[in-house]
Amino acid sequence: QALLMQSGGGLVQAGGSLRLSCAASGSIVSINAMGWYRQAPGKQRELVASITSGGSTNYADSVKGRFTISRDNAKNTVYLQMSSLRPEDTAVYYCNADIITTLVLPRRNYWGQGTQVTVSS
Repeated sequence: QALLMQSGGGLVQAGGSLRLSCAASGSIVSINAMGWYRQAPGKQRELVASITSGGSTNYADSVKGRFTISRDNAKNTVYLQMSSLRPEDTAVYYCNADIITTLVLPRRNYWGQGTQVTVSS
């Protein structure tokens, strides 16, 4: 019983910046790992960045040094700060989270609704 609601995205010129947000709501006991994925037309969905509950991060090689993932546990929100954007970053971006909603059942995985990021050359 949890939802992920994304905000942000849009059209930006190459070299620009954009920040995506994803807020979890519902009967949340705890949130474990959170991450951002993206999917371009005709391509597989790929992991862009992830962050554990302890703050450890992981990035795809293609975005390392340009993107930063962070989370605000008080707001149950994960962010993706994207800088030095390239046309190759154009995709639908999805947030993802492993959320525990009860104390006895296993954690479940949730997806946000997705948001379009378009980088023009």
